[in-house]
Amino acid sequence: MASTTRPAQRPLGTSGPVTSALGLGCMGMSDLYGPADEAESIATIHAALDAGITLLDTGDFYGMGHNELLIHEALRGRDRDSVQISVKFGAQRGPDGQWLGYDTSPAATKTALTYTLRRLRTDHIDVYRPARLDSKVPIEETVGAIADLVKDGYVRHIGLSEVGADTLRRAAAVHPISDLQIEYSLLSRSIEAAVLPTARELGIGITAYGVLSRGLLSGHWNPDRSLAGTDFRTASPRFQGDNLTHNLALVEALRAVADAKGAGVAQIAIAWVASRGEDVVTLVGARRRDRLTEALGSLDVTLTPADLAAIEAAVPAGAAAGERYAAAQMARLDSER
Repeated sequence: MASTTRPAQRPLGTSGPVTSALGLGCMGMSDLYGPADEAESIATIHAALDAGITLLDTGDFYGMGHNELLIHEALRGRDRDSVQISVKFGAQRGPDGQWLGYDTSPAATKTALTYTLRRLRTDHIDVYRPARLDSKVPIEETVGAIADLVKDGYVRHIGLSEVGADTLRRAAAVHPISDLQIEYSLLSRSIEAAVLPTARELGIGITAYGVLSRGLLSGHWNPDRSLAGTDFRTASPRFQGDNLTHNLALVEALRAVADAKGAGVAQIAIAWVASRGEDVVTLVGARRRDRLTEALGSLDVTLTPADLAAIEAAVPAGAAAGERYAAAQMARLDSER
């Protein structure tokens, strides 16, 4: 199903900007999912902007600055103020790409923002957010540092990423938080217990990434697919052995729902996340124009109560086998969840 609809507009919480309801996550164009074609990546960003997508999500550690430089190149000649750029910071990496921890101290925060502005060649970032909790730095200090940048005009809005309900409350007590970027999909629904209700209580929007569970819910995953050594899914429990077999069986059950709807599996999965509320903005990590076209087709999918019941029966909450990340990553990435 090809899209005939431009993305609707949704606010990022009560204090954030209004952006397209479907955003483009650019990480895979530079890092963590194996090789990507730079020309095709830029063409995909152009196609997204032309289709009405205004939210571009990146991180300063995606390809160690490469992703920000790529976005700068893609936006050359475009109206900067027609796009919202969301940037994550704080992750520390070595020359070999290994993860070294997090630094969201005030000095590191302001330094990182300075480099980001230079790479993107812009005078402001629309939403700036720590990528993860830094166990050495109270969230109040990090948010306070970004608040200084907001006051000085370098940052428009403050966001968070992958934190729990208590951190949301502490951060919001320092400065309004526009949105929480967090994984949310049919296979990852843990936020529904406490995080989502707290975000709604505080007027904090949800920017959902991983809506296709890193490709599992795309409908295209082949169990015999060969992955590059730089693709982090080679160590992801959900993509291993019996876990993968189990998860792909869930996808086939979802495919039956999609076929009955005349849509693709990915389109149903994206539409399901979008149906969770007007305060939810979905991010798709398309690296190619054909995958972007497929994702845009989700905009034409309207899920009825009967459809939602069928989806729930096909992929019940908690049905996924395996954790989102390898055990060594969980302490850093999910330290509060």
